[in-house]
Amino acid sequence: MASSSSLLLSQHLLLPPSLSHHRFRLFPDLPSTSSQLTLRVPNLHHKLQSRLISSKPLRGKPFSASASSSSSQIPSSPLHALIFDCDGVILESEHLHRTAYNDAFAHFDVRCPPSSSQPLNWGLEFYDVLQNQIGGGKPKMRWYFSENGWPSSSIFGAPPAEDSDRAKLIDMIQDWKTERYKEIIKSGTVEPRPGVLRLMDEAKAAGIKVAVCSAATKSSVILCLENLIGIERFQSLDCFLAGDDVKEKKPDPSIYLTALKKLGVLVKNCLVVEDSVIGLQAATKAGMSCVVTYTSSTANQDFKDAIAVYPDLSNVSLEDLELLLQNVVAAN
Repeated sequence: MASSSSLLLSQHLLLPPSLSHHRFRLFPDLPSTSSQLTLRVPNLHHKLQSRLISSKPLRGKPFSASASSSSSQIPSSPLHALIFDCDGVILESEHLHRTAYNDAFAHFDVRCPPSSSQPLNWGLEFYDVLQNQIGGGKPKMRWYFSENGWPSSSIFGAPPAEDSDRAKLIDMIQDWKTERYKEIIKSGTVEPRPGVLRLMDEAKAAGIKVAVCSAATKSSVILCLENLIGIERFQSLDCFLAGDDVKEKKPDPSIYLTALKKLGVLVKNCLVVEDSVIGLQAATKAGMSCVVTYTSSTANQDFKDAIAVYPDLSNVSLEDLELLLQNVVAAN
């Protein structure tokens, strides 16, 4: 039992004992008289320490028949749909995407500005900022070229001046980048983040709907899911949406509003798992509660609108998430 000096909890919150293993922040939507609360574990010296002690995830473990057959059950908890982002939640993918973009820039000899002696290369620190501010690959490139000047390339030679040519340039780079990213995923060197597969299975077994909503290109997300969660789990998803399925990317809430309709549940009974402020904003704008499992590139972001923040999901149970959502529903 944690001491009163290490736990600062509101009387409005009922937290399961298993949550004492985490360092996380709770921000339930309580009445205005309640203050912002923090739970701290004194022995956790670093945000990412739990990753070092997390058990290895069960990659591609077959989806049990009992879990898949229980999807028709009516969950007794307030949690009726658990929705996962893909990049950053199911897998840590930032460095993989950056590698694929830089390979594409080199392949097409993209030079920005055109006078550059070397092809464009997005550095680690710059890409961390970029990918946390702009969702989707094409919007990233369009913003970058608009800010820094349209590049020369082997596609057009001189920088394109017409909007149609600029769109073609971005499309060709993105298509090549996507194929390169697929090669990296298929290499067998990428693992799912801790706890994700277990939570998916627990939710299915409890009759809770499971969905994946990603801003990334559909073909690359499908490849990721088939390789990382397994084909059976992927096919058992109650809803799957990618960036191709909506007109606006995160932080626009379109993808989550679309998922809400497809899932056929109330917004108060949905819980989203995201890894960045962009995803968190998309979820909350859709009216959904959201927990964050941050990565090394998003750890310092402001997640004040999340109901809980974790370094990963290795020690987070389905019961933990149900109780968190129950507190939110009760407070509202």
